[in-house]
Amino acid sequence: MRKISLFAMSALYLVAGINHFWHPTSYLKIMPTWIGFHEELVMISGICEILFAFLLLPSRTRRLSAWGIIFLLIAVFPANIQMMLHYVHDHTPTVWIAILRLPIQILLIWWAYTFTKK
Repeated sequence: MRKISLFAMSALYLVAGINHFWHPTSYLKIMPTWIGFHEELVMISGICEILFAFLLLPSRTRRLSAWGIIFLLIAVFPANIQMMLHYVHDHTPTVWIAILRLPIQILLIWWAYTFTKK
């Protein structure tokens, strides 16, 4: 079960990272205005997700990758809050997804944390 979880997490971050390059506009729209360098940060976070996806697989780099994922999830949390605020302000019908995404971030952090132990 642990290997399935590991491969699922790796695949999740690989796909998410690729998506930063495939659909950067969706990420740019949720960037808080008080943060600069939007395009660069979207690309950097995509690179990090791809890198962490691959580094998660070998046992030698798994802990480092898991901690990297945790820090990345914390770093992008303001964008998830901004997305929710946009959805609420614009009365977007799928606002529930943006709201649900916030506690899911906590679950994703916990999931990555399970791979920080030797």
